[in-house]
Amino acid sequence: MSPPRFVPGFDAPDRPRDSALLFAARGFDLLVIDGEGSAPLPTVGQLPSLATQALFLGTLDGVDCYVTALPKDTEAPAGMKFIPGRALYSRVDEDTFGIVGRSLAIAEWDVLHRFCGRCAQPTLLTPGERARRCSACRTPFYPRISPAVIVLIRRGDEMLLARNASFPDAFFSTLAGFVDVGESLEETVAREVREEVGLELKNLRYFGSQPWPFGRSLMVGFTAEYASGEIRVDGQEIAEAGWFGVDRLPRIPPPLSIARRLIDSHIAEVKGRAPSP
Repeated sequence: MSPPRFVPGFDAPDRPRDSALLFAARGFDLLVIDGEGSAPLPTVGQLPSLATQALFLGTLDGVDCYVTALPKDTEAPAGMKFIPGRALYSRVDEDTFGIVGRSLAIAEWDVLHRFCGRCAQPTLLTPGERARRCSACRTPFYPRISPAVIVLIRRGDEMLLARNASFPDAFFSTLAGFVDVGESLEETVAREVREEVGLELKNLRYFGSQPWPFGRSLMVGFTAEYASGEIRVDGQEIAEAGWFGVDRLPRIPPPLSIARRLIDSHIAEVKGRAPSP
């Protein structure tokens, strides 16, 4: 197995920062160099005044990476622009996109927890870990991660895909939902599917996981088989749902997401069983 391209870190190394990549976040927007068809990231050397409070993220292919949280009224410097972090979804490779999401989540955490939620005193960064600790009562504050499940339901060679009413684009995907207090992951899958489309499942199996910082969540993926019930969408979160064969798919999520990995895995399995013409 090849070594990972990105190596996370917490404490800034004692070396020049001019060539380090700077993930400059304004809310969930990221500052990029303006250019046709690409979105290269600026370096600390290009934006030294914006990087004075930057936090170390780690190294990508040996290059240091930093993140800084910018005020909401920050204007983009000449030759640069702010774009939504999600807009980089198909414009950078998977490792870089992972750092984009990580940087936005860390920037938000850094802004939200500069003062203690218990006694209102300033917090300080904790060496050696991603935490801020109250300077008075010592309460620690870590980046929030909300666990969520995502499941591909199969009925023979067909799979259940649904269109979420809040999706900005009209594409179909697998079902997903956040884990509630006191629930196991398995219980969450059963509840979400029952609530959203009225189906019962069997043979639930773990598939994989993916951090998804745009919702500050960890997506835990499963596959399951249809057991019983008729599709009845809730009409609130799910606008429509149906069974789809691998040769008549609606518009599906783009690559890099675990939803697409679940769908692609099912397609490959079905086509792998198909007899040769």
